[in-house]
Amino acid sequence: MTETPVGMSRRLGAGDDQTRLMVRIARMYHEQGLRQSEIASELHVSQPRVSRLLKRAVEVGIVRTTVTEPGGVFTELERTLERRFGLAEAVVVDPGADADELRALGSAAATYLETTLIGGDRIGISSWSASLLAAVESLRPSHQPVAQTVVQLVGGVGESRVQVDATRLLTRLAAATGAEPVFLPAPGLLGTAAARDSLAADSSVTSVAAHWPGLTMALVGIGTTEPSPLLRSSGNAISEADQDRLRSSGAVGDVCLRYFDADGEPVRTDFDERVIGITPETLRAIPRRIAVAGGVRKAPAIRGALRGGWITVLITDAATARALVEER
Repeated sequence: MTETPVGMSRRLGAGDDQTRLMVRIARMYHEQGLRQSEIASELHVSQPRVSRLLKRAVEVGIVRTTVTEPGGVFTELERTLERRFGLAEAVVVDPGADADELRALGSAAATYLETTLIGGDRIGISSWSASLLAAVESLRPSHQPVAQTVVQLVGGVGESRVQVDATRLLTRLAAATGAEPVFLPAPGLLGTAAARDSLAADSSVTSVAAHWPGLTMALVGIGTTEPSPLLRSSGNAISEADQDRLRSSGAVGDVCLRYFDADGEPVRTDFDERVIGITPETLRAIPRRIAVAGGVRKAPAIRGALRGGWITVLITDAATARALVEER
């Protein structure tokens, strides 16, 4: 129960000299900006007494701290996301009415990486993600190495005209962090399970896969059952028949071409057997899993990824964040 001003006054003894002195010292310190030594000198009291009375003023509610959140900052929304979905951290940005949403997400992700990469990380990164490409394009090169390796998590070989995007994604991140790049020289999606098994057994693939269990961080996008323009043009496009089968099996989204349902549970179909990339089990064992994903249309996919524990850090836009927390 909140204490009334009258109740507080009675408890403090509003008429006594101690309370008057406490209030005066609090005003001099917090409103006038005087140092404790200056207050002590002006009021002819000891500095330890000034310090004790300032602390007491906070304890009894004479001084209360209020934090005002400026526009474009969403700490309460971020905390709600973290509590609701058990995230280690949420970063929410507002692209503004006329701003480029992808650029805003990329800039926020780049800032997050620059702040949290302090050395020694072994990073996994997915392919064919426009949001990740925007992030690495915004990333400023570090003056010293802040990661050991950057490893591809899903096949990135595709059409030559867009292959440059997948290559640039890994190359730019490795260059910015001072890490050694490890490419996965294979398509993300094969036509048959037999073709996938044959290629997955090749030493060029197994040597990359050997890095996955030791990764400390994954940087991923979150897709829907409708492929993104970048994936669609990559030569790894998902056919209409595959999309229909995935949807009929309950799929709402994917991470690294590994599809999951609304509760985040992996959806097992023959599609899964044709993917060359990290498995759901290995992916979700990586300690820090950062997703850069936004757009309200992606909210069901992002929610599924959150519920299923696919990610531990989410970087998204304010409209999508609100849609996630408002859904019951």
